[in-house]
Amino acid sequence: MRNLKEICPGVILSFIIAVIATILGEKWPIIGGAVFGILIGIIINNTIGKPEKSKKGVTFVSKKVLQWSIILLGAGLSFTQVKSTGLESLSVTVVTITVAFVSAFLIGKLLKIPNNLKSLIGVGTAICGGSAIAAVSPIIEADDMEIAYSISTIFLFNIMAVLIFPPLGHMLNLTDKGFGLWAGTAINDTSSVVAAGYIFSNAAGEFATIVKLTRATLIIPISLIFAMITAYKKKKESNFNLRKIFPWFILWFLVASILNTLGVFPKSLIPHITRLGKFMIVMALSAVGLSANFKDMIKSGLKPVLLGLIVWFNVAISSLLVQHFMGQL
Repeated sequence: MRNLKEICPGVILSFIIAVIATILGEKWPIIGGAVFGILIGIIINNTIGKPEKSKKGVTFVSKKVLQWSIILLGAGLSFTQVKSTGLESLSVTVVTITVAFVSAFLIGKLLKIPNNLKSLIGVGTAICGGSAIAAVSPIIEADDMEIAYSISTIFLFNIMAVLIFPPLGHMLNLTDKGFGLWAGTAINDTSSVVAAGYIFSNAAGEFATIVKLTRATLIIPISLIFAMITAYKKKKESNFNLRKIFPWFILWFLVASILNTLGVFPKSLIPHITRLGKFMIVMALSAVGLSANFKDMIKSGLKPVLLGLIVWFNVAISSLLVQHFMGQL
């Protein structure tokens, strides 16, 4: 009961910010509630500051609620839905993900960017923006500044993609399917994929959305790989405990996805579960913003943004090249 009283102020504060951010995100979907949430949190924390009594609750939301939100998003994912399109787009998806991680780690090393930050920028670009960052950050024990910076970087290129991709697609004479595959594999956030796809054409929008959902399922193996890497590093420590660092929420994400695929959840309930999961991500990222120190972010300079740009550019080019050589454009 005492713990509940201690976390309540922070939970309520994060909830209020998330409600405001969600409303703003619905009005400007290209930006999205998650970005508004983290920005509002950063502004509050770096101007008037969050109340002292809210600190424990804010930490709780940024860690635990973040993990629960991923599980709920799993309940809205059906493997049947992505099966055919997933197999068709698998080669492009695998190449672009490989390019994203290789670019992030090689260029990140050259730019001397901390491991956690380049990992989050890499996974955010490779998989699905904020959701992938949310899934991996607790596994690699990223701090709030690293989460906030990586999400802000990914957001910047989401906006650029929505503005640049459709006219470029027409200039390159891409087919609806070709553009859908390009947008679905080279744009990070789902809302930005949908926006860019439907700006190009309805057919491209539909195909891009399914490709993006397929790409999102790769959160599971990627998270487990990061868990194994973390476990290997932690093994050298005397107090190493695999159970403590294993990302159990990813396992439950998989269970929820399987149950949905098997039709256990009523179809009418799925949109509400997904909506709740997305709101909880906004709430968790609002808490991350409330913990992020803007001065610390400035110290990192523009190098992470440059890394994000290079990784995103490489992914976009590799997606087009693979399609070209496979005759899918």
